[in-house]
Amino acid sequence: MCVGKCSRILGPCLIALGTLSIAANVLLLFPSWRWSYLQEGHISKQAMQVPGVWGGGIIVLLAAAQITAVGWHCDRSSNCGTCQNMFLSIILSGMALLGSSACFILSGVGLTDGPLCLYNQTGAQQWGYPFVNVKPEDSYTRTRNYLYDQSLWTSICIEPPNVVTWHVVFFSVLLVISVVEMVLASLQIINGFFGCLCGLRKGADPGRNRNKP
Repeated sequence: MCVGKCSRILGPCLIALGTLSIAANVLLLFPSWRWSYLQEGHISKQAMQVPGVWGGGIIVLLAAAQITAVGWHCDRSSNCGTCQNMFLSIILSGMALLGSSACFILSGVGLTDGPLCLYNQTGAQQWGYPFVNVKPEDSYTRTRNYLYDQSLWTSICIEPPNVVTWHVVFFSVLLVISVVEMVLASLQIINGFFGCLCGLRKGADPGRNRNKP
């Protein structure tokens, strides 16, 4: 059955993506593989909100587990179960869609704002967001987007080492993962509707057959 086959494909794919999302967000908390920056609170607020853990991770994994179970049930019995099971799949897939969308938005904001780092400000070093907190008179820096000017990646932030590269890479990974998760969750919602309709039709057929002489 196409509904079951789609579920057996989409479920494991979402499991893999949810796991990768959690791993990417956890790594954002440890720039340059160091625990001390998290302990001192020197981590960007978007990374501390862990959207890849709860949004693109746990919520997606919950949906993926149920989708996978439905898919294998279809494979074993050539019947995807009751409409309630498929309706639950639709609800959980909708939650996964919302979670991955939240991850996408927060990751995009984090990527736009740039990392929290130690940088020079008016002759003194301080922790902040140098690519957001630009002085009005610094028109040259303000007109340069750090995402497209890699010379800023090593010239602005002092600590953590290579934090801009770390920040850009893992937030970009979260963005890509969340986009794919949104697409797969949307496909499963459509797949669930078809499964529910097929289940209703199958449930109606035996009754009609029993009434035949």
